[in-house]
Amino acid sequence: MDANLAAELADTDAMGQAALAAAGEVSAAELLEAAILRLDGARGLNAVITDLFERGRAQAAALDASGALRDGSAGPLAGVPFLLKDLGASLAGAPGAMGSRAFRTHVARHTAWIVERYLDAGLVVFGKTNTPEWGNHCTTEPSLFGRTANPWSPSITPGGSSGGSASAVAAGVVPAASGGDGTGSIRVPAACCGLVGLKPRRARTSFAPGGQLLEGLAVEHALSRTVRDSAALLDAVTGSAPGDPYNAAPPDQALLQAIRRTPEPQRILMSTGSPFPAPATDPRVANAVESAARALEGLGHRVQTGAPEFDTDAVADAVAVLHNVSNVQLYDFARAHLGRDPRDDEFEPSTWVMIREGFTTTGVSYADAIDTVHAQGRAFAAGMAGHDVLLAPTLLAPPPTYGVLDQPRGTTRAFFDVEFAHTGWTPMANVTGWAAISLPLGSAGGLPIGVQLMAPDETILLQLAAQLQDAMPWAQRRPAAWLGR
Repeated sequence: MDANLAAELADTDAMGQAALAAAGEVSAAELLEAAILRLDGARGLNAVITDLFERGRAQAAALDASGALRDGSAGPLAGVPFLLKDLGASLAGAPGAMGSRAFRTHVARHTAWIVERYLDAGLVVFGKTNTPEWGNHCTTEPSLFGRTANPWSPSITPGGSSGGSASAVAAGVVPAASGGDGTGSIRVPAACCGLVGLKPRRARTSFAPGGQLLEGLAVEHALSRTVRDSAALLDAVTGSAPGDPYNAAPPDQALLQAIRRTPEPQRILMSTGSPFPAPATDPRVANAVESAARALEGLGHRVQTGAPEFDTDAVADAVAVLHNVSNVQLYDFARAHLGRDPRDDEFEPSTWVMIREGFTTTGVSYADAIDTVHAQGRAFAAGMAGHDVLLAPTLLAPPPTYGVLDQPRGTTRAFFDVEFAHTGWTPMANVTGWAAISLPLGSAGGLPIGVQLMAPDETILLQLAAQLQDAMPWAQRRPAAWLGR
C-alpha cells in the first residue's frame, strides 16, 4: 500500500471513500489496507485494542468480487473501513472485553443487530476500539488496556465512553467509528476530539439481541468528521428489531436527503450555563455557544436566552440508581463468564462502588428511579414549550486531563456529581430520550470545544448541523497526531 495514498485517504470522509470505490478508483481492499497502514502509524494512541484484519480482508475481498461496489447495490457506504466500540456493538467470534479485566478472555457469541446493519451497508469491520469499564466513565483510561491518547494533546482525555472510537476518527485512522451514549458517551468524546457526535433519539436504533441499557437512557450510533457521514450511518441502522420495548417513528425521509434541504426557521433556546451544580462555564466555551447562536440567527433562526427547569437532584439520584443496578448486572455476567465470584482486582474501584451500592438497592428504589427519569424528562420537555431546539455547551470547559472522570468518590451519586459538573446539559438528552448532537464549533488554546444542540428528533439537528458546517467550517482543523497530509 502506497503511504501517500493512505495519507490522502485520511482526508476523505466515509461518503467520499465509498464514492471512490463505486467509481472504481480504489477497491475495498485498497481502502482497508490504507486504513490498516494508518492504524499501524497510530499505535501510540492506543485507540484500537483488538485487530480484526483478516476478517476485514475477507469481507473487503468479497465486496470487490461481488461487483456490488460498482453497480451501487451495496449502498452509499460500501467498502468503507470501520471500527466497532468494544462495548455494545458485539461481533460474534470477536473478543469483547468491555474494558474490564473480568472479561479479558470473553468472546462474543452474538452479533448485535446494529452491527448486522453496518455489515449489510457494506462497512468493512477490521478492529475494536478502547472503552472504559462497562462504559461507566466519560474518559477512556481502563486499567485493562490503558489510557487512549487524544490526538490533539497527550495531556487531555479523548473523553468516554466512546473515547477509542473518537481518537481513531480524530487522527484519521477511519472516517467514522461506532459509539454508544448513556449520559454523553458519544457527545463528550466528540467535544474532546473535535468531531461530530450524534446521539439519536430513544429507540432510533435497536440493542437486539440484548435488552435496553439503563432503562432506555442509552442509545448507539457513531462518531464522524462530517455531518453527511453521521446522517448516512444513521440511515443505515435506523429501525427496530421485532419485539423491541421502544419504537421510534421513522423519519419522513432519508436523513442524507433531509440535510440537503434548508429547514424552516427554528425557535432556539440558548443556555451557556449548567442545570447541575457546577463551576461557572469557561468563558471560551460560553463564547463558542454564543458564536453558534449568532451564526444560527444569521441563517434565519430565532435565538432566545433561557433554560428549561427540572429537579436536578432527583435526576442525579435516579441516574446513580440505574447505574448501580446496571453494574450488578455486570457482576452477575462476570460470575457466569468466570465460573466464580470476580476478584477485587478484576473490577476497577469506581465500578466496585456501583456494584456494592447495587447489592443494597431495593426494587422500590429502582422503580422510583425509572419513574423519576420519566417525570423529569416530561418537566424538561414542558420547559421547552414554545421552542424547538436547545443550544448549550457539550462540556462546560475545554477537555479535562486524565485521572479526573474515572475516580471513585465514595458513592455513586458523588461520582455523577463530578461528571455532571463537567458535562452540564448532556445527560438530559438521555433522560428525555431526545436527540442531541455535538459539533466542533470552537477552540481554546488549540484544543477543540464542542457545542451541543438538542431536539425531539434527529432530522432538524442534522439540518442545523449541515448549515453550521457551512457557516462555521471545521474541516481544516487537524490535531497534532493527524495521519493525513
